[in-house]
Amino acid sequence: MTALIVIGVIIAIIILAVIIMYNSLVSAKIKVDNAWSQIDVQLQRRFDLIPNFVETVKGYMNHESETFEKIAELRTSWTNANSVSEKAALDNQLSDTLKTIMAVSEGYPDLKANQNFSELSEELRNTENKISFARQFYNDTVTMYNEKLQMFPSNIIANMFHFTERDLFEAENDEARKNIKVDFSNK
Repeated sequence: MTALIVIGVIIAIIILAVIIMYNSLVSAKIKVDNAWSQIDVQLQRRFDLIPNFVETVKGYMNHESETFEKIAELRTSWTNANSVSEKAALDNQLSDTLKTIMAVSEGYPDLKANQNFSELSEELRNTENKISFARQFYNDTVTMYNEKLQMFPSNIIANMFHFTERDLFEAENDEARKNIKVDFSNK
């Protein structure tokens, strides 16, 4: 009788441990989804600001049409992107393009003096800061989730219930990590 009670207690502890680990993994997965959602919201906010920004800049930078076309192309690609890695790549390209516009705008004093440009630039800078924070939070959350998937004994539960690792949001290449070189000699 005592052996039966001990076996029952051991089975109950194992079941409880599995439930706790499973719920912990589900909670971590939901936090990752939420963190990605925060990035997505900020990236969408930036994409919403861009048409006004581009229209403001276009009047001053007529010869930068290639840059404006690239922005339009990236906005279109954004709506079709589904994965974190696709959106991260598009985000990196758009960030580089926006940096180029900001850098080139330095050569246009009338543009820099335009209040609409100043307000939109500030709004984009604030959005970029929010995106940067959201990326960091997302990567921290993904790292914690991925650690749980690899650590014993939660890795057993993760494999049993088909939890999969998530990708980090990272710069896609070394060029994205570098500062932009601006050359006004072609004017």
